[in-house]
Amino acid sequence: MPASSINTEPAAAPFTPAQKEYLQGFMAGAMASGAFPFVGTTGSGQLTASPAAATSGNLAASAEATVYGTPIEDLCKEERWKHDENPLDAWERILHHAQSDKAPDAEHNYRFRTHGIFYVAPTQDSYMVRLRIPAGELSSHQLRGLASIADDLGGDYSHITTRANLQMREFKPRSVVELLTRVQDLGLTARGAGADNIRNITASPDSGFAPHELIDVRPHARALHHYIINNRDLYGLPRKFNVAFDNGSLISAAADTNDIGFFAVKVTEASLDKLSSSSPSPLASGSDPNPATGLRPLASGISPGIYFRVQLGGITGHGDFARDTGLLIKPSEAVAVAAAMIRVFRDHGNRTDRKKARLKYLLADWGVEKFLEETAKRLAFPLVRLPLAACEPRHPVDKHGWLGPRRQAQPDLYSVGIGVPVGRLSSKQMRALAELSERYGSGELRLTVWQSLIIPHVPTASVDTVCRAAKRMGCYTEASLAAGGIIACTGSAGCKYGQADTKASATALLKHLGTKFPELDHPLNIHFTGCANSCAQHYCGDLGFIGAKLADGSAGYCVILGGGMDQEQGIGREIFRNLSAAEITPLVDRILSGYLARRERGETFVQWSRRHSVKELQEFFSS
Repeated sequence: MPASSINTEPAAAPFTPAQKEYLQGFMAGAMASGAFPFVGTTGSGQLTASPAAATSGNLAASAEATVYGTPIEDLCKEERWKHDENPLDAWERILHHAQSDKAPDAEHNYRFRTHGIFYVAPTQDSYMVRLRIPAGELSSHQLRGLASIADDLGGDYSHITTRANLQMREFKPRSVVELLTRVQDLGLTARGAGADNIRNITASPDSGFAPHELIDVRPHARALHHYIINNRDLYGLPRKFNVAFDNGSLISAAADTNDIGFFAVKVTEASLDKLSSSSPSPLASGSDPNPATGLRPLASGISPGIYFRVQLGGITGHGDFARDTGLLIKPSEAVAVAAAMIRVFRDHGNRTDRKKARLKYLLADWGVEKFLEETAKRLAFPLVRLPLAACEPRHPVDKHGWLGPRRQAQPDLYSVGIGVPVGRLSSKQMRALAELSERYGSGELRLTVWQSLIIPHVPTASVDTVCRAAKRMGCYTEASLAAGGIIACTGSAGCKYGQADTKASATALLKHLGTKFPELDHPLNIHFTGCANSCAQHYCGDLGFIGAKLADGSAGYCVILGGGMDQEQGIGREIFRNLSAAEITPLVDRILSGYLARRERGETFVQWSRRHSVKELQEFFSS
């Protein structure tokens, strides 16, 4: 039995000195016996099998005086750590920490995040692992294998995240080597899932089977994923980076909240003719790119077909959505364009101020035009632009389209969207869902950015069976329009930045709302996030709650109303500050009752809340 599968520690008690001494000897013996044999580098650069002879790192510091133009003395501490040794070269450090079963200091915790493992003390005295699951596409074999890892090495659960991947928790330092190797044995990886790297590449979760999709975007999401993880220079960006692909169907991928959003669009002869006949014509003549910028004149050389439009600069925690750049690119060019843009950000993003080290701020400093010119210099083909009016309008998003049975493009098949309360899955539920997908589907599952999942390719005759099975395991395929769209980040129960226990508050609200407010005729999204990092995108919900510490030190929330994505795109406004957690559920009752009593016929919550001032809304809902 591998040493990492043996737990000599009582569940709730720290190691005694005797236990520590025993464990150190035991682990040294296990390493010597061949369980995860050690390999390291000496100070002279030679490989060694002896931990005692190994140095702490295996990459000498660069002699460069700058890092992408930033003087070394001006770097923030994280950038200096990266300069001293690339975090990708931390495997020996991870082995050292596992062997001694010790928690990492701040520097090592930062380095290890590039490998997808996060020490989350003081909230949990253990590691969390975040996976990369491009396009949210997971097999039943992988889900079952992850359930076994959770049971054998960590807590017996996982969380679906708002980037359509999984996080698993409660792994002791001694277990992280086996954790990472078992993840890789399943054909998955955690590499680059944290720190200053490109996060999980998301995509419309119904790609490949949606009746209304323009293109299956999974191949593009997967291609970008593999390009990233196999190109060393795409790690160690100035800060994290998000990319999403939208297939133009009815289910939102929240692509407009990403640094780069690729949106599938259709260009027709009729739309081009209409645009070219306008006066003055926005279409330029000629097809040669400008040699100074690498950009083609507007719309030159465009033929009818399916393309991607490119939006840039989304970061809703900082109050901004991605904006259309006018770029129209062939699907085959998407990965190259993304890689070029990421490298421009790598070279020119802010490495001195972490608060401004996102693409939004580079775009603000430069302007979009300069950013596109720098991107074009890195491409062997010209970038082409086309006015948005020349593209067919996007299908409106079905706000809760990821929930419940949906007819597929393939005859006699359905996808079944399964709601997972606040995204938390026990290992037992993980195995049950894997079994469902095999027995009634194709053994495939899709994770969504709404902390839910979809089982596709279910025959019509089996749809009701799958829905009943999901309900028995504690999930749901239908919910009230008030309760169906509640999501929550990890919060203070598992994140040191969290100011409130968001999952507990969201769960309480979900249970309270139940089937209340049956008169609602438009779905609502309610987002709980624990801090300003906005992992649950509180500014984008009809109702948003962001954790706050109250004057007495207890947990509370600030309240945001009127946010939305897609066709409802807009940043919500803060209505109340520093309410206690106990006040949230009755406040939501007052808000929804007030909306239903005062709205105009057919008016959505977003429309209604946006036509009132903050002062009016405060007066409506004050107790």
